[in-house]
Amino acid sequence: MKTTTLNNAHPSVMEARYIEEIKKMTPQKRFEKLMAIIEISYLLKTAKKISK
Repeated sequence: MKTTTLNNAHPSVMEARYIEEIKKMTPQKRFEKLMAIIEISYLLKTAKKISK
């Protein structure tokens, strides 16, 4: 599978690509990816708001 840095395609094409990518991952990689998403989500939630 080729790696892409930015892919702007139709949402159905993107969804199929993501599903294919996830199916090829090991359970450990899936868990690591989930933890990274949770960590980023928490950081965004707790980030200091900038008021103008």
